[in-house]
Amino acid sequence: MDADVPPLRLAEDFEPAGRDAWLALVEKTLKGSDIDSLARRTPDGLAILPLYTAADAPAPAPLWREQARGWDLRTRVPAGPEANALALEALAGGATSLLLEAFDGGTGLAGALDGVMVEIAPIALEAGFAGEAAARALDAVAKASPAARLAFHLDPLGALATAGASPGPIEAHLAQAAATAARLAQTYPKASLFLASGTPAHEAGGSAAAELAFAAAAAVTYAKALVGAGLPLEEAWGGIVLGLAVEAEPIAAIAKLRAARRLWARLTGACGLDLPARIEARSSRRMLTRADVWTNLVRLTAAGFAAAAGGADAIVLDAFTQALGGAPDDLAVRQARNIQLVLMEEAHLADAVDPAAGAFAFEAQTDALARLAWSKFAAIEAAGGLAAALGQGLVAREIDAQREALAGDLQGGARRIVGVTDFRPPDGPPPPPDPAPRAVAPARHPGPDTRCPALAPVRLEDLAA
Repeated sequence: MDADVPPLRLAEDFEPAGRDAWLALVEKTLKGSDIDSLARRTPDGLAILPLYTAADAPAPAPLWREQARGWDLRTRVPAGPEANALALEALAGGATSLLLEAFDGGTGLAGALDGVMVEIAPIALEAGFAGEAAARALDAVAKASPAARLAFHLDPLGALATAGASPGPIEAHLAQAAATAARLAQTYPKASLFLASGTPAHEAGGSAAAELAFAAAAAVTYAKALVGAGLPLEEAWGGIVLGLAVEAEPIAAIAKLRAARRLWARLTGACGLDLPARIEARSSRRMLTRADVWTNLVRLTAAGFAAAAGGADAIVLDAFTQALGGAPDDLAVRQARNIQLVLMEEAHLADAVDPAAGAFAFEAQTDALARLAWSKFAAIEAAGGLAAALGQGLVAREIDAQREALAGDLQGGARRIVGVTDFRPPDGPPPPPDPAPRAVAPARHPGPDTRCPALAPVRLEDLAA
């Protein structure tokens, strides 16, 4: 700026607008109603105030990254004969990494990644109880390249929670997964090993605090397993990625991702470590509808914005036709990718470092959610850890209650879905798709199966019926 040109001060011609002045105007508009009538609550019961001031917010949380940078635009590649073509097309079209659904025993990974330079494009896996076999198959494809930034995404606890049973004792799955991960860590120093995902809780109808507590408890379990397998404490925690879902409510989703970093900082800080959290955010499947599927494009855009503004390190958006079942067509795949490209390249969301930092509403909601999630995490740990809490039904009981409350809000009109509860298409939604066939042969360990009440995925569309 030229030193001779005075700065433009737009506020100098206006009287300062304090809280009292704002309240006076609002009370006049409300015509006798109490100001508290404008407040509402999250599914966790946390208050959302109509106005936030510095008195309502704690000190700003530490920035989640030191400088602006783009996130990892991760594209899902379903198992099948077209996987290789889809993978190459995704990378050529702007994706920076791939999330591969596991093939039977991992045997199809080599074909799916034919022509893919794994040293440049990170490869992530989704394999459930076949995670160890898929990890070994990916190891064979990477050919011991130390520069490969692989994401093995071992997650036996998430698989147990969703299925309601493990093929053999879950302790055996944890021990074997940790042993496999510890071996792979020596070959791939840039790889991540476990995915501590809270999405099973979310997709079953759980609240944000329940999802965060689930992810935190999974992270602790996996860190203990990795240390038990011989990794130093710092390498163990450094090999874990947090997995969270993002819905089409940006303020709530941004607060959730920021709260996750607070939980991570407290967990690692208790171990004497100062490690940044790594978060993979995936678009919520429960929010996607079969009715008027084009509205899902708006939901996915809002979710992608929230993930980027909330600081996700990798973002996965589903196809807008995902709720219809079957493989998405070329348009749906391209739109899922291009939504992120527009947010990154045209909206320039990657240019800002923690854009919510310092905003009173975001800081207050982040802090309140982190505190509540920590209390729920502590209850899980008091029950003996996540595996024990799942087996005792502690997690399922809470999420069952939250799902019922969510259904009540949808059926009572407190929560609305365009195309479902409001503005329904004249021909109605198509019938639910048939369940997708399992493409993965799960590994079985000797001994009795571990069983727990399953956190079965739901859709808001079905809860509203």
